[in-house]
Amino acid sequence: MSLKRIFVGLARSQEGTSDRAKDPKLKTHYYNLSKDKIWEEVTSTLKKIPGYKVLHEVKSVGEITLEKRTAFGRTMDITVSIISVTPVRSSVDIYSASRGSLGDLGSNYRTIVQLYAALDKKLASYRIVE
Repeated sequence: MSLKRIFVGLARSQEGTSDRAKDPKLKTHYYNLSKDKIWEEVTSTLKKIPGYKVLHEVKSVGEITLEKRTAFGRTMDITVSIISVTPVRSSVDIYSASRGSLGDLGSNYRTIVQLYAALDKKLASYRIVE
């Protein structure tokens, strides 16, 4: 992680992924799986990652809400969104925000990168790299 990311984290306490993200690690991830199949894979993977607690799952909307406590006692709220792009292609976006008024020193960024790494490890054969 760069020094720039830490300085940005001094003032900002949220981070999200999108198609238009400048940082390649924060770009939306696409997979060659239907929404139903990727839903099962993502939910099972997220439940196995230590330190994360699944709060809500709404399959019809495609959202999973997680909670993570940091080493300093702050709580992070994380939303994983699964969107069907075509019948056999889906996208996964992640939004992470820390509770509290101060910045997060880049912990939301690291959380998103960690979650994407876990998902990519499980779904490597289905990942579409653009």
